[in-house]
Amino acid sequence: MQAVILAAGMGKRLKELTKDNTKCMVKVNGITLIERMLRQIDGHGLSKITIVVGYEGKKLIDFVGTLGIKTPIDYVNNTIYNKTNNIYSLFLVREKLLEDDTLLFESDIIFDDAVLDELIADPRDTLAVVAKYEPWMSGTCVKLGAGDTINSIVSGGSFDYKDADEYYKTVNIYKFAKHFSKTHYVPFLEAYQVALGKNEYYEQVLRVITMIDASVIKAKILGAHNWYEIDDIQDLDIAESLFAPNDDKHASLLLSRYGGYWRYPRLLDFCYLVNPYYPPKQLMDEMKASFDTLLTEYPSGMRVNSLLCAKNFGVNIENILVGNGAAELIKALMERLDGKLGIVRPTFDEYPNRLDKAIVVEFTPNNCDFSYTADDLIKFFGKKGISALVVINPDNPSGNYIKKADLLRLIEWAGKKKIRLVVDESFVDFADEENSTVIETVLLNSNPHLVVMKSISKSYGVPGIRLGVLASGDTELIEALKKDVAIWNINSFGEFYLQIMSKYRKDFDAGLVLLRRERKRFEKKLAAIKGIRVIPSQANYVMVELVAPIDARVLLNSLLAHHSILVKELKSKVGGNYLRFAVRNTDDNNALLAALKTEIKKLSK
Repeated sequence: MQAVILAAGMGKRLKELTKDNTKCMVKVNGITLIERMLRQIDGHGLSKITIVVGYEGKKLIDFVGTLGIKTPIDYVNNTIYNKTNNIYSLFLVREKLLEDDTLLFESDIIFDDAVLDELIADPRDTLAVVAKYEPWMSGTCVKLGAGDTINSIVSGGSFDYKDADEYYKTVNIYKFAKHFSKTHYVPFLEAYQVALGKNEYYEQVLRVITMIDASVIKAKILGAHNWYEIDDIQDLDIAESLFAPNDDKHASLLLSRYGGYWRYPRLLDFCYLVNPYYPPKQLMDEMKASFDTLLTEYPSGMRVNSLLCAKNFGVNIENILVGNGAAELIKALMERLDGKLGIVRPTFDEYPNRLDKAIVVEFTPNNCDFSYTADDLIKFFGKKGISALVVINPDNPSGNYIKKADLLRLIEWAGKKKIRLVVDESFVDFADEENSTVIETVLLNSNPHLVVMKSISKSYGVPGIRLGVLASGDTELIEALKKDVAIWNINSFGEFYLQIMSKYRKDFDAGLVLLRRERKRFEKKLAAIKGIRVIPSQANYVMVELVAPIDARVLLNSLLAHHSILVKELKSKVGGNYLRFAVRNTDDNNALLAALKTEIKKLSK
């Protein structure tokens, strides 16, 4: 068996990275694509490797010569690389395909070692490696039939998103049997190029072959193995996180993305917090039905969207504004606060990080659960000279909750002390207490020192449309904040969601019941795992202390490396050995529970 690597292209979309080098010379975590691929191939005892070069070909040849690859390497030069596509590069080595069974690679892909190991070990002699199609992928796709036959090859012009669930993306790795190349591929390759020219793609030849005889080439479906095709700098960024040199670097690169984990389809995200039981399918279908309009029409301005928020939360329009997520509103609010700010540690750092540390007064509960009451806050901050106090209720990450009656006493105390009280109730809907919100017209108007923040993303499970609200009886503050943010600060999808959300209130309430029930079960199962101490929570997450002799970061890395589960490690927030787990649905939570048992047992040895 031999290998053929197509490496003639210019890689223009990688811009400066390929200004003086061919695409396969781009580095992922310090190692070029071509070096990684050649070392993977070199370990399999193939008869030879043929590389088709073109753009900056001499540099590539000189570099490969320094690598000490044991397998013999031949080079074929595509002198018109800038006028042709990969069909011509493959045409140049057609005679070599007739000499031996061939592994065919495009040079701009990166993949796990196991991909090649399993391809070579597979007894089927002619295979196209494919992976389940994901929304960000582009290029040739296939539809499969019984026995992994390729029923059709779908190019860009015939791609139909209604059929996307049935598609598999070609990985651009193939295994061609010598007899397949002789009887099928090379004759069709020659004929296709004569008919349509050199500026085509070799997958088109496979398309014709499968139309005539679908049985000759099968699909090799990738399971849990990683691969990525690198066409631009975003692909390169994702590839570096997928193929990090060690578990800790892998975790760091993923966590530094702060979301966007839909680009990692096998990843279970227990780090970021949403409602797993909402929104319902009907709500999503309603938004989909209006997609074309929402995409092509401007949203309304701040006044109209504030009106929608006022309707949904039962307050006056002058008491509320909407933000591009709560983060936008937090930034605007913190820039308008004067004097010292009181906070509770550990907490959501977006508030204190907006101010100079010198004016932040911190209260840390003196107990192992980081629990505190309204009276604790009144006692501690009573003589600290603060002008504002932020209370996140339930708190993040501890899940500590102050009941509404006690919170009302805190609001009254803050008013008497002339302290601006900011209550962030982004997670309050998950608390067991009914009617726990303090976004109420009478309460706000009678306490103008009160500001209430709420992230709609958290409670309503729609972080992708970025919505948050801020409410206060201080109408001057609200008016000033409305001027601070852009008139079109939310998009049409966010506005439409606000327009229809009240229709689904029963679904929302039913989802909260399911969440509370699942949280209780999840906490009980976590507590039964040896080495874990659970801190009671009233939110959609659970904070735990590792009492087993395992570092929390090591456990995080191990969960990610061996189970594709991402969790939140709290050393920077808490200073001890703590993790935070989002409450997801039962199946996902059970997957985490099983992984925790396995990894804690393994790491405790």
